Amino acid sequence: MRDRLGRSFGWLWGAYAVSAYGTGFGFGAFPVLAVLVLDAGPGRVALLAAAGRAVGALLAVPLGPWVEFRRKRPVMVATDLVRCGALLSVPLAYACGVLSFGQLLLVSVVTAAADIAFRAASGAYLKWLVPPDGLLLANSRFEATTWSATVLGPPLGGAAIGVLGPVTTVLADAVSYLLSALGLRAIGGTEPEPARDPETPRATALLAGWRHLLSEPALRPLFLNTLAVNGLLMATEPLLAVLLLGRLGYAPWEYGLAFAVPCLGGLLGARVARPLARRYGARRVLRVTGVLRVCWPVGLAGVGPGPAGLVLVMVVEAGLITCCGIFNPLLATRRLDLTPRHLVARTLAAWTVSTSTAIAVLTAAGGLLATWTGPRAALGLAGLALLATPVLLLPGRDRGRARGEAVAAEG
Repeated sequence: MRDRLGRSFGWLWGAYAVSAYGTGFGFGAFPVLAVLVLDAGPGRVALLAAAGRAVGALLAVPLGPWVEFRRKRPVMVATDLVRCGALLSVPLAYACGVLSFGQLLLVSVVTAAADIAFRAASGAYLKWLVPPDGLLLANSRFEATTWSATVLGPPLGGAAIGVLGPVTTVLADAVSYLLSALGLRAIGGTEPEPARDPETPRATALLAGWRHLLSEPALRPLFLNTLAVNGLLMATEPLLAVLLLGRLGYAPWEYGLAFAVPCLGGLLGARVARPLARRYGARRVLRVTGVLRVCWPVGLAGVGPGPAGLVLVMVVEAGLITCCGIFNPLLATRRLDLTPRHLVARTLAAWTVSTSTAIAVLTAAGGLLATWTGPRAALGLAGLALLATPVLLLPGRDRGRARGEAVAAEG
């Protein structure tokens, strides 16, 4: 891998891997803290997930142009350090006996804004670092790393919470960001200073990412579909945490195991994404897996206590995650192919801000709905809504092929 994409990509991949494993180890840490330490119900857990993303996305809106016109690697290092510092405040407050719901909200906001800036910078940096014919390989490696980290991280994190306390995984996640920053610093090399037109109005620069997403015919349906799917999927996370950890009495390690084992499907999906794209065409595979990935979550409404419930969660998550493991690297590659270099950071920032906002709105709505109807009914309704999302991926929506190929050639 290092030979094909270069030593610098090896360091980038290593930095990504260590932070991905930290995130996997800390999977669901804030909902777990809210439920087990602060005795929060479904409304407050949903508020924690929604408010952090919403306010973080709002703060991140001006970050797209800011990132676009700066060297990307220093931005990535800085955002890693910001996330490290924010997360370290949680175990410190817990040790002092002053951890509060408000602090969890604040840390969620800071990390959400830093996540958006990091993703915008890392996507632009990857397009500069890796040749166009290596992007799918690079994105597949990132996707495989994410799922392998999620296979190992949650059960180990759940066990660590049971043995060492509820803030253990937050501390480990913070350290992983520090190690990621050190790995990025080790890449070395001279990244060119991005050019900027001083006559471009600030508002024009700010909205350029959204304008590209909505005006590019091949990107627009993928963008709108992603908003709906990611929003609805993530809205179920706090509801499922309340149902499994609270009402059904699952232990933290069982909760982690229920999401870890199915991630083997994501690892498999990431490995077969490139062969499938070569054989059947990337756009066709993207469309098919985009439809298949939303057929599973409605089954979560039927989860019950005991081993049978655990198996049901694993089966549903395995089907969903396998499809996502194929879909995600193809989507990431197509998005970069269809975006010129001078717009990558703003486009990725606009994409992530919009996705975070959609997740926040739908998570808040899911929390309110669960307060009235219970988490099980809310999970079922979210699953039914997901079944309507493939309409944006119907044949005839994916136009702009020639323009996309021209942009890829330019890049």
